[in-house]
Amino acid sequence: MNLRRTVAVIKKETRHLLRDKRSLAQTVLLPMIMLFLFGYALSLDVDRIPTVIYDLDQTVESKDLLRRLGASRYFEIIGAVNGYKQLERMIMTRRAMMALVIPRGFGAKLKKGQRPKVQVFLDGVDASTATIGLGYIQGLVGAFGMERVFQNFRRMGLTHFDPPLDIRMRVWFNPELRSKNFIIPGLIAVIMAIVSASTVSLTIAREWENGTMEQLVSTPLRPLELVVGKMVPYVVLGMVSLVLSVVVAVYLFRVPFKGSVTLLLALSFLFLIGTSSMGLLISIRTKSQLVANQAGVVTTFLPSFLLSGFIFPILNMPVVLQYVTLIVPARYYVSILKGLFLKGIGLTTLAVEVGFLAGFAAVMFFLATRSLKMRLN
Repeated sequence: MNLRRTVAVIKKETRHLLRDKRSLAQTVLLPMIMLFLFGYALSLDVDRIPTVIYDLDQTVESKDLLRRLGASRYFEIIGAVNGYKQLERMIMTRRAMMALVIPRGFGAKLKKGQRPKVQVFLDGVDASTATIGLGYIQGLVGAFGMERVFQNFRRMGLTHFDPPLDIRMRVWFNPELRSKNFIIPGLIAVIMAIVSASTVSLTIAREWENGTMEQLVSTPLRPLELVVGKMVPYVVLGMVSLVLSVVVAVYLFRVPFKGSVTLLLALSFLFLIGTSSMGLLISIRTKSQLVANQAGVVTTFLPSFLLSGFIFPILNMPVVLQYVTLIVPARYYVSILKGLFLKGIGLTTLAVEVGFLAGFAAVMFFLATRSLKMRLN
């Protein structure tokens, strides 16, 4: 490979990239827009569940339970109803997602040491929110009931009572259980995959459509020099976009970063080499910017968004799809980013992910160079 000729191609592609405002905006502004939109709009946190109350007991005990419910950050009491028809209407119109019914005799049974029942209605249209909300209300009512049991024992003269189990919980890596700490690193991986592949996929196709490819063929340029020259400006721009995304994630969305910045840049560079090479391969094969752009989106956005573990856990997917995810490079890059951001893990722990990305980059680069050589011949 001749360095002088390669640098000449890099300069040519850089000038074109700086003149092409659309590609420049797609590479720099689009990631920022996606990061802001998804970062603020997409949240898996379930709190402030709109809740209505139907209290048939109206005792000190029922009001104590409702006070605890209102004090919890997971529920928001929006009002009380006077009957089941009004309760049903509130849930049907989605003004409320949950309803709590306290039957008559609730307080009296508690005083006698009996086990009164409470009724909970949940809007199951959003199954995920309903499941989490059910767990919250069960925990709150269960804790309320256990406290009443202890009070009854104290009234019986037992000043000390140990529960049968003493659970000590500790959440690692994301103690506040903020969904943004989970979403933002994965979102950066998806953005990098889309931007690098979709923008690079237009380069060779644009040369064919503009009729300038024949001029490049008539020069002493070799396929390897042309591939490297075309790819370098976009990889550099992708690294700039990565740095901006990480800065926004850490300083705006307050996502903790516990890993090595050097390792992050090195592995991101490796990932961009692979996805950019895949974009070049698409561009060489299609010879059309429209088809290349569509193919770039299909091969990067959909797999990266759906099959990388960005939002949907891979272990919850059907077995067949779990095997399909093994060939999705974004899966390994998502794992790398989440590990570096939240766990601060090192290269030894990421050996499998790094090995796959290195192999993917090598294969894509080889195929792009070989395909260009065959096209030129």
